Amino acid sequence: MWDRDLLSGQVALVTGASSGIGRACAEALARAGARVAVNHLPAETAEARSLVGSIRDAGGEAIPVVADVSTEDQVRSMFAEVVGAFGTLHILVNNAGIQSDAAFTDMTLDQWRKVIEINLTGQFLCAREAVREFLRRGPQPEVSKALGKIVCMSSVHQTIPWAGHANYAASKGGLALLMQTIAQEFASHRIRVNANAPGAIRTPINRDAWSSEEAAEELLALIPYGRIGEPGDIADAVCWLVSDLSDYVTGTTLYVDGGMTLYPGFRENG
Repeated sequence: MWDRDLLSGQVALVTGASSGIGRACAEALARAGARVAVNHLPAETAEARSLVGSIRDAGGEAIPVVADVSTEDQVRSMFAEVVGAFGTLHILVNNAGIQSDAAFTDMTLDQWRKVIEINLTGQFLCAREAVREFLRRGPQPEVSKALGKIVCMSSVHQTIPWAGHANYAASKGGLALLMQTIAQEFASHRIRVNANAPGAIRTPINRDAWSSEEAAEELLALIPYGRIGEPGDIADAVCWLVSDLSDYVTGTTLYVDGGMTLYPGFRENG
């Protein structure tokens, strides 16, 4: 567990924070001392309020903020609400994302567009508003060495092709270069932008891949480290990426995947 002084005095926004990896990130950032804005969709209000309540019960500060990250006006309103409540923003965890899987020849244009709009355009819209706020606020060296920090939640599938998931893989591949381009453009302003690329993590979005013994065994064959990841594995990596401990790190993708990107199918063919 991170020390509460790690992110003391900082404000973090986590998109898609009502469950899974986003929830774990919000909880970890709060434990590390950040005040946290918990983004969610209207249908997830109960889950978001529960998370905010648990953070407050543990002595942290948190607020819920509703927005669809693929909608520009809602993103702008969300950032205005966060700045209005907490005064500024220091950390954005660009986590919101979806899957809508189909064989390539069966994938509809709506399926393609929805995944790209949320997973890629949504990250663009949120990152743009975050950078604007970092530049507006200016340096606070007593709070953070960096002017601002952004973590883009990617996937091992920014590197590994994934049949039946063309929209998802394309969104994550595009995200890798979006992240690097923003990092390159704003490094001179001391704005750090990195990506976290999870492998197989035990979350509701991929329940079918681990909920049965047979499915779990099949999945574990792809993970050299021998276990399925937990949301907390990603949250710990995110806390490090947004802290001064990683102040010289920008434009980098941190793979948290138990070795999935080591292509374990080649272990016996070296």
